[in-house]
Amino acid sequence: MNTNTPAESVDTTAAPATPDAQQPTQSPAEPAAPAAPVAAPAAAPASGQSARSLLKQLQQEYPAFRDCLPLSIGIDKQLQARMPGLDKKTMRAALGIHTGSMRYLRAMEKAKVRYDLDGTAGAEVPEAHRLHAKEQLQQRFKKEADRKKAERDAALEEENNRKRQEKLQALASKFSKT
Repeated sequence: MNTNTPAESVDTTAAPATPDAQQPTQSPAEPAAPAAPVAAPAAAPASGQSARSLLKQLQQEYPAFRDCLPLSIGIDKQLQARMPGLDKKTMRAALGIHTGSMRYLRAMEKAKVRYDLDGTAGAEVPEAHRLHAKEQLQQRFKKEADRKKAERDAALEEENNRKRQEKLQALASKFSKT
């Protein structure tokens, strides 16, 4: 479905393109279904949308995203049903950004139930999913702590090198004068 939508929009905008064999097969399909060209322009902006802008749109439209609630399994299918022209790749990237955020992982760590798009409680969150969220948070905290430690160590090493150079210059100037 997604590969057809971009191909249709590409073919309609680039009518004088070289693949003439594809145009006649698609041109009769377009006049036969006048609703399809109307839906294609609506789908084109959604497919050209970035994952972050889609995520902002989802946060504005749906309470589950806005309130960072644990999402129900199959939320992607719910999104596809409500937003038919949505590009799957962009949607999955937006879902990845959302579910990988610290705020979402913290919510998942303590969650008891999952929620659909409207914020209606659904299935229970298994302990394994809570543990996974907790592990993800611990890994991030450890990674951040390691990064800060490396920065501190590098700054300390740089300071020690600077002091060593100052001492060497002081000794060199002391012995060069005599």
